[in-house]
Amino acid sequence: MQVHRARVLLAATAAIILSLPSAHAAPADKKAEREALKTALLDVLQRTPLKASRVGVYIQSLDDGSVVFSQNADDLLNPASNVKLVTSAAALASLGPEYRFDTEFLVDPELPPDGKVKTLYVRGKGDPSMTTERLFGIVAELYHAGLREVQDIIIDDSWFDTERTPPGYDQEESDRAYMAPTGAVSLNWNAAAIFLRAGDAPGAKGTVEMEPASDFFVVENGLTTGAHRARRVSVASKPLGDKQRIIVKGQLPSDEGAVSVWKKIDSPPMYFGYTLKELLKARSIKVKGKVKQGLAPSRARLVHVAQSDTFDIVLKRLNKLSNNFVAETLLKTMGAELKGSPGTFQKGIEVVESFLERDVGIPSGSYVMKNGSGLNDTNRFSATQLARILRFMYSRFPLAPEYLSSVGIAGKDGTLKYRFEGSEAVGRLRAKTGTLENVSALSGYVQATGGEMFVFSMMVNDYPGRSGPVVQGLDALGAAVAATGSSLGPSRAVAALADSPKTGGELGAVVSRIKTYLELGKQRDQRNISFLRTAWRSERDPAVRAVLADSLYQSNPSDYLGARTLLDSYSANNDVYGRLRAVARELSVDVPGVGSMVELAAGGNAEALARVVELAGASRGDTPSEAELAVALGEVARTAPEELVVALREAGAPERDVAVSLLARGLVQAGDAEHPFWKSLRKQLGAPDPAVVTFVRNLDATLSKKVAEQKAPRAPDAAEVAAPGTAAPVGPVGPSRTAETRPGG
Repeated sequence: MQVHRARVLLAATAAIILSLPSAHAAPADKKAEREALKTALLDVLQRTPLKASRVGVYIQSLDDGSVVFSQNADDLLNPASNVKLVTSAAALASLGPEYRFDTEFLVDPELPPDGKVKTLYVRGKGDPSMTTERLFGIVAELYHAGLREVQDIIIDDSWFDTERTPPGYDQEESDRAYMAPTGAVSLNWNAAAIFLRAGDAPGAKGTVEMEPASDFFVVENGLTTGAHRARRVSVASKPLGDKQRIIVKGQLPSDEGAVSVWKKIDSPPMYFGYTLKELLKARSIKVKGKVKQGLAPSRARLVHVAQSDTFDIVLKRLNKLSNNFVAETLLKTMGAELKGSPGTFQKGIEVVESFLERDVGIPSGSYVMKNGSGLNDTNRFSATQLARILRFMYSRFPLAPEYLSSVGIAGKDGTLKYRFEGSEAVGRLRAKTGTLENVSALSGYVQATGGEMFVFSMMVNDYPGRSGPVVQGLDALGAAVAATGSSLGPSRAVAALADSPKTGGELGAVVSRIKTYLELGKQRDQRNISFLRTAWRSERDPAVRAVLADSLYQSNPSDYLGARTLLDSYSANNDVYGRLRAVARELSVDVPGVGSMVELAAGGNAEALARVVELAGASRGDTPSEAELAVALGEVARTAPEELVVALREAGAPERDVAVSLLARGLVQAGDAEHPFWKSLRKQLGAPDPAVVTFVRNLDATLSKKVAEQKAPRAPDAAEVAAPGTAAPVGPVGPSRTAETRPGG
């Protein structure tokens, strides 16, 4: 009886199993799916701009090991921030997911009953996650341990060497937060927040506040309150001995509210020490002396050890947010832990090379790795190599969960939060992005709708034009893989993401939509962002997309992704800028998007500066637009003079000539004989590059001539009214500088 029941149960179970849909396609179906996927991928790669670029693609099934697609997969290309996948894999394998960073607080010789000590020592071990909030909690621990008075604070930074930035950082002169230096004792990712507020009335002085506030910062406040909505502000951060000089110039409208800007600092130990001093005083612990750098003596007694979260938590900040500072800190940490203190970039690279050769099977010399973040033109990997690293990490269960969870999820978080919207890849694809000038990369994992797991690496180098169409193409490749096995199919997934916006049609059909989106942008409400992004994704008219992008930016000007969308969507051609000028006339408003682009340019954004110069060229012959761009260039010249010279030097001759003429008008209208732009030109005449000096000298001469013409008491003739933008050449166009557009990417 029992045997009979068992047979019946077995037969029923078999029937149920046979009736269930197969987890994987039959061989014939799989072959058809592979062919459909290959066709879809080739279709994307044959489109502009990918067709005109150097592209390496490698896609492999993790289920059966078969190579699904490969094109130029062994070519060594610049992977940009995809290098962080290499750094994080080596660090996770070398240090372990349970690793924690220590920061030690010591006194010499011991903490007396009255709590008064001569010196408080801080000895760091490279914690990249220390923040002001954590440090305040540590100060509370010190207070409860009995500390009441300190003479001097000495910061021991000796766990790392004194080289703050690795190869590649020297290719860019910038104070942006993504260029932050490393330090064995660091704080807030070695960047500081500067909060700006307008005054009560036009012309009033604005307010500049530092976070965290301390005597480390020497603030030069040139912020004023403007009478209009325009925001024209630049913030610069420069070393000043052991302190940091913060220079603020420009104006904010009175109804703007607080604006925050993040900038790197140059001395991590002193930044930490001065902040610690302020927090000790806030907790009623007296600090009578100075903050210094030095070594903690061997006889010093430990008072408190602050430990970071486990390493898997740190990895999320590295990869999801593409944090350069964390990546470079990990290199030095690996060097110090495995090859001895002090940790150096070279020691860290040696640890990575050993991991790749010994564990992954990628021999040294078959790639180039000089830093851990991927910044600038420094590293070379192939798509095959990156995919091999990803495959290795996927196969190691002790490491795989932490590694996979550290990268962005398509349409959900990190640098992929607003990518792949509306595709099968949302929630199914996990990958690391990479962004540099003329470089875009995407490598990671995707589970197709049919259930199959894939690993992929895609890199695009030397693409023409802006990054938006390239990113769109990479997203289409990823969406095609994700759609494998679905009813949608790879080709339809590609069509949904890779189709270019249509050429602009009749204005009457879009004016009402543009008016609605402009009103939403004016609200500056972050709750509108999801709606606006969905509308931007589905909109095919390029002018409307540009307005949506502007509204996204206005809804949260501090969000890098909103600024990125605006830069990718807004162009000086007739389909966008030309049609939006007509919309502006019909609605009696300023040309949509121009103010936001100028705002970004005034803050020193290189892409926005280039776009403003292009807009100046496109405004020729349109009197209101010329007047608007003349004022804008005058304002940008005040807050970002050096960056404007770079943009003019790299622009095409026709756009540059018109921009120089309009700049002359703007300088005259500013009515400032001591305008900062003239001082900046004089300073740049001492540049080490002879080509730069020649360009600046010619620009100075041309501008001076045109300013004099503008001031001359005569009526313009008809030719000048029709074409006021003509200008003599102002010098040779120099090569563009490779520069990452954000912290990581």
